[in-house]
Amino acid sequence: MELEKQIQADMVSAMKAKEAVRLASLRAVKAAILLAKTAEGASGEVTDQDIVKLIQKLVKQRKESAEQYSAAGRQELAENELAEASYMEVYLPKQLSEAELETELSKIIAEVGASKPSDMGKVMGVATKRLAGLADGRAISAAVKKLLAQG
Repeated sequence: MELEKQIQADMVSAMKAKEAVRLASLRAVKAAILLAKTAEGASGEVTDQDIVKLIQKLVKQRKESAEQYSAAGRQELAENELAEASYMEVYLPKQLSEAELETELSKIIAEVGASKPSDMGKVMGVATKRLAGLADGRAISAAVKKLLAQG
């Protein structure tokens, strides 16, 4: 709940400072939180961990939209999407660097006894749970492929 209060406070400061892009991104986060609270079967409460997952999803959507806009030659729209994503990323935990990710994945590979590329499923199951919020799924997948190909 602390994260939700922080987002609300930041929305107020963005309004006062007339920061349109920052305000739009925070409103999108707030809307996602409200949808999660009122969704069918929801308890009406969301934890900080739930909010982090929501923000990760929103950031991923913004980045994918930016890629599509760039491919279509709409650079101004792509830049806007990336700016919104950067304002949202402030609330996410620090992402692992490539070296840190490979170190963690090496431990997981040793733990599950994986040695060949066909063992990727075993590694990914453990890695996505353990590294949730710390690394993007694509980055985890690429690093696992790389490490198992070497192994």
